[in-house]
Amino acid sequence: MGRGAPLGPRLLLLLPLLRAALLLALCPPAAAGTWMWLGIAAAGGPEKPGCASPPLSRRQQELCKQKPELVPAIREGARLGLQECRSQFRHERWDCRPPPAARRGPAAAAAPAAPAAAFAAAAAAFGHQLSSGTKETAFIYAVTSAGLVHSVTRSCSAGNMTECSCDMNLRHGGSASEGWHWGGCSDDIHYGMSFSRRFLDVPVKNVTGKSGSGLAAMNLHNNEAGRQAVAKLMSVDCRCHGVSGSCAVKTCWKTMSSFEKIGRFLKDKYENSIQISDRLKKKLRRKEKSQRKIPIGKEDLLYVNKSPNYCVEDQKLGIPGTQGRECNRTSDGPDGCNLLCCGRGYNTHVVRHVERCECKFVWCCYVRCRRCETMTDVHTCK
Repeated sequence: MGRGAPLGPRLLLLLPLLRAALLLALCPPAAAGTWMWLGIAAAGGPEKPGCASPPLSRRQQELCKQKPELVPAIREGARLGLQECRSQFRHERWDCRPPPAARRGPAAAAAPAAPAAAFAAAAAAFGHQLSSGTKETAFIYAVTSAGLVHSVTRSCSAGNMTECSCDMNLRHGGSASEGWHWGGCSDDIHYGMSFSRRFLDVPVKNVTGKSGSGLAAMNLHNNEAGRQAVAKLMSVDCRCHGVSGSCAVKTCWKTMSSFEKIGRFLKDKYENSIQISDRLKKKLRRKEKSQRKIPIGKEDLLYVNKSPNYCVEDQKLGIPGTQGRECNRTSDGPDGCNLLCCGRGYNTHVVRHVERCECKFVWCCYVRCRRCETMTDVHTCK
């Protein structure tokens, strides 16, 4: 077939299978996490993928068919989680982004092969992390699970669903004698968490003592940790009623925190994550025998294996390394040149910025501006 020749009808029919095979070949143990492709594809181009597009599990596809009105919320949940992951780790050695070669994939979103490119980007970005059982795996599962709860719950409160809306259990509560009562539209976090469990969690059955069972249980636990973070950070908003805003009576309702706040909470849990044994007995156990009597909380993030070296590029593991990353010469934090560049040093070059400034309106009728130039030192890792 010559270059630019149209695809044959048989090949067109095989494309969905080829796309699925591509992703599964790149990250076979991570098939349960490939729903995240929905978020990458949504952010990468104008295409609006449905639940039949990526290689979702049969159970996930059935849920999508039963509740097609939730497809936008599922897609938004994946996008929300991945976006927050990149935001929280933007200054870290692992920045929750694919290698440069994979980042160019979704740019071809207008081309016929855009879905395949998005699959490749998803696999390159998270193929190793989703199956490695590291602290980074824990955060990805937790933040995307939380993203799904957040987006589905928001969809309920917005009236986009027939089987859920506001949390009616609080409608008639409160204390009039204390000057407030429940009202408004409280977010129905219970439905969002329930749907997230049905969509994401695969029961661990008959895996006790088998190799890899700890990883499966770890992923389930971290999914739940993400959901618990959304529930824990629920807040109460109130509106005052009374003469001249006297606030004699308040109407209050429960609402979810911003997803940025949830992301910061999970990042703190990541920093204090717990290593567990990779084999199950009756329950999850800390790897350190001396600490096994300390209980594991529902909100704790768990990992099985130590993180790889993110300093140096490793194409096999999809690690881009930190060479060429911009760093802060004066910072002692993770974005500082000493830490981010892993002791290799950094290059400094001057960047010239030209912009309009000191703009004034001139009667009549145009704006006159000066042309301002600034010179900035930019430091990048060697």
